[in-house]
Amino acid sequence: MNLIKVSAISGALAVILGAFGAHTLKQHLTPEQLQTFETGVRYHFYHSLALLGCGMLQLMGFEKQVKTPAILFLSGILFFSGSVYLLATRSLLHIESWSWLGPVTPIGGLFFIAGWLSLAFATYSTASRK
Repeated sequence: MNLIKVSAISGALAVILGAFGAHTLKQHLTPEQLQTFETGVRYHFYHSLALLGCGMLQLMGFEKQVKTPAILFLSGILFFSGSVYLLATRSLLHIESWSWLGPVTPIGGLFFIAGWLSLAFATYSTASRK
């Protein structure tokens, strides 16, 4: 998987969703819902940058070491930011009954944490071999 391309697409999507929230959803959401949506965008963008860092490491020959962190970052974006986007807009989407969305968010947060720890471990393992 080309992580530079994946991170670029993810980053573009984060910008699109941020603009959509600021310009379109602002008229339809409460300030609290909009703030929640913006939290999803912020974490989405942070982890798009983390994917970019993994992509740069991949180009430097550390493909094996960044595979797990990249998958965890992508999973975090999907579970954390994705659930936050849906939670913030569920009244607009008429999915108020989707009570399972709330517990998905912390699972996404755990993916983010595991991604960072996995990256640290991969870096430590690589450094100790030199």
